[in-house]
Amino acid sequence: MHTDIHAKNVELNAPLRTFIEEKMTDIAHLLGDNAAGTHASVEVGIPSHHHQSGPIFYAEANLTISGGHLLRAEATNHDLHSAIVDVKDDLKVQIKKFKEKHMDAQRGEKVE
Repeated sequence: MHTDIHAKNVELNAPLRTFIEEKMTDIAHLLGDNAAGTHASVEVGIPSHHHQSGPIFYAEANLTISGGHLLRAEATNHDLHSAIVDVKDDLKVQIKKFKEKHMDAQRGEKVE
């Protein structure tokens, strides 16, 4: 899986990049054979500098699976790492649903 990582209003240092790549590797394992043609675009950062409750970090990921299917997840949190984990967890749920629908379609069952 190819991963593009972008940062907005926050420094993208080596430990943060490694953390994001590890989480996207977990996602790639779920995809199995489809991971080869998958592209992930991840953006992390601070949406603005004027939150009264302190910095609010966000993370969002767009996952394009081979076949043109797009999965998108986003999360905000007071901790950047927690926001990234929330996005990973959301993508895991979406991938499981996608795989179930795909398997049901292959079996010839009615997909709603």
